[in-house]
Amino acid sequence: MMAGVASVEDLLRSSTLYRHVSAEDQARLARVSLAKSYARGETLFAEGDPPDYLFTIASGRVKVVKMLPSGKEIILEIFGHGDPVGAVVAFEGRPYPASAVALEPSDCILVRRTELVSLIDHHPGFARALLSGMAQRIVELTRRIPEVAGGRVETRFAHLFLKLADRLGQARGGARFVPIALTRQELADLAGTTPETCIRIMSRWGKEGIVTTERDGFVVRDAAALERLAEA
Repeated sequence: MMAGVASVEDLLRSSTLYRHVSAEDQARLARVSLAKSYARGETLFAEGDPPDYLFTIASGRVKVVKMLPSGKEIILEIFGHGDPVGAVVAFEGRPYPASAVALEPSDCILVRRTELVSLIDHHPGFARALLSGMAQRIVELTRRIPEVAGGRVETRFAHLFLKLADRLGQARGGARFVPIALTRQELADLAGTTPETCIRIMSRWGKEGIVTTERDGFVVRDAAALERLAEA
């Protein structure tokens, strides 16, 4: 369905990718954008699909996953409000190299790729603003490197939970509640380790009051301890 222009424009302003785009160009983009809702577990796009749309999350959370030849699913990233999903692929026009699945009921803004390319071709200011947004997105993604490459596993987990608390956390007294239920396998995928190692670390952190697990998410109770572990 066609989304209300005002609501789409509000989302575009909050998105890392579009926040530098002028109000005039945001209005142009809003006119060619669609809003779509996804249920938990529903696929936004599958690995190998053509990039007909560029997705931006209006609400909810989406995981990007890669299926290995063994059949195992690896989580590459989790995106939330205002995040673009599959932006680089949409610009390049090549098939999606991974799949995107809603972790919870999610609303997304979809911009048809052909319309996006047309705006880039005919409005140089829009193109420059998008490049600025892409550069900022690249900087954000490079912060994920310590979580998945080298270093102690516990250090990678500390980076992961600090990022989750920063991006998705909700204040709860002196703690931060991360309202997203992830299995030990999913946490292990995000940190680049095994479920067994994840279980050991999460059990110890729970006893030490650093991070505790609840039915519908996690509570980061001692961010200072996580920061010390992240620097180790």
